[in-house]
Amino acid sequence: MATTKQLNVHPIEPQVRIGHVHLKVSNLERALDFYCGVLGFQLMQRYGAEAAFVSAGGYHHHIGLNTWESLGAPPPPARTTGLYHLAILYPTRVALADALSRLLAAGINLDGASDHGVSEALYLRDPDENGVELYRDRPKDQWPRNPRGELEMFTRPLDLESLLRESSTTTNATLPGDASNSPRDL
Repeated sequence: MATTKQLNVHPIEPQVRIGHVHLKVSNLERALDFYCGVLGFQLMQRYGAEAAFVSAGGYHHHIGLNTWESLGAPPPPARTTGLYHLAILYPTRVALADALSRLLAAGINLDGASDHGVSEALYLRDPDENGVELYRDRPKDQWPRNPRGELEMFTRPLDLESLLRESSTTTNATLPGDASNSPRDL
């Protein structure tokens, strides 16, 4: 296989986006309880008892959930290849704060919470142990850059108390003891 250095590679069209992710789950109802009941996605369509499509804002689907090859199956073992996580982009810091409130109210544990300079992120696992990142991007003019003007992302603990104060919802849930041990991710 040729490497990118060997190929005359033209950049991809800048308007290309990742349209949706389709996850294999072991229990469809449990997955719907998490993605719709906790995170607040809207169920757009069920495909029999084996699949469902959920979205934000009425799009046909951002996340597909199915049991076609995974009904009742355990999560994949650690230290294997596969999807590290799916990342869900929130439009504002307030929306991310509301997501944190939902997680706390549902008793969902965080794997970590990071400030990457370009973004703020919450890390967790869905009921099938799929990695999930909930994040918001900072405006591009706020991204950290080195003296040469090159992007310089980092990973620092996210101030969850500050984030939670921005939530438009109220919750009596308490913050986890230490969610600062974030996954190594940017």
